[in-house]
Amino acid sequence: MPEENIIIDPRICHGKPVIKGTRIMVANILSLMAGGYTIEKVLEYYPDLTREDVLAALQYAITAVQEEEIALL
Repeated sequence: MPEENIIIDPRICHGKPVIKGTRIMVANILSLMAGGYTIEKVLEYYPDLTREDVLAALQYAITAVQEEEIALL
């Protein structure tokens, strides 16, 4: 479950979502993947991460987008 791998703590990276036990921000992982990195390449770039961590970052992003509400003016 992604919520087990992702934490938000105002004392860590200004409260941005990070992988638990690291200072690796979810946004950094997503940026790499948006730039064409595979999960394997992300793991090479961040050797402290696990495959589950990367998948948790992706799931976190999916959840954030699904919960987003748009107000029509």
